[in-house]
Amino acid sequence: MENTLGSDIQLTEHFRLSEFTRSATAIRYGIDNTPDIEDIEALQSLCVNVLEPLRKRFGVIRITSGYRCAKLNQMIGGALNSRHLYGEAADIFVGSREMAMKYFTFIRDNLNFDQMLLEMKAGKVHCLHVSYTTERMNRKKVSSYYHV
Repeated sequence: MENTLGSDIQLTEHFRLSEFTRSATAIRYGIDNTPDIEDIEALQSLCVNVLEPLRKRFGVIRITSGYRCAKLNQMIGGALNSRHLYGEAADIFVGSREMAMKYFTFIRDNLNFDQMLLEMKAGKVHCLHVSYTTERMNRKKVSSYYHV
């Protein structure tokens, strides 16, 4: 699984690497947001264990943020220990509070994950953040009202 400039790797049946690396901020500031092989493998594990089951249950889902290199994470004000830095996290567009709660409940009750945050901005649902790790036991830590 080699990531060469200009290539787009199929991580799983329904997810491609480009969905996790695209960033308007990276483009605007000329940031190279290319993950290394370990990060790509982590993204693949996230897809296999969380995102594919979610997609099979609900249909197409849109990733709003996936892998972030350190420079990009800093530019957008991401947490210093963000799992996005390691390819272990994705933010999912939810569209409505109702859909967010359907995703949230399905993941919480049926899947193995490390952390899940229903992110809120200005009193409204912003996105659903979910992470998965192969480095340690997944904690299944949840927060349904995480303010960003």
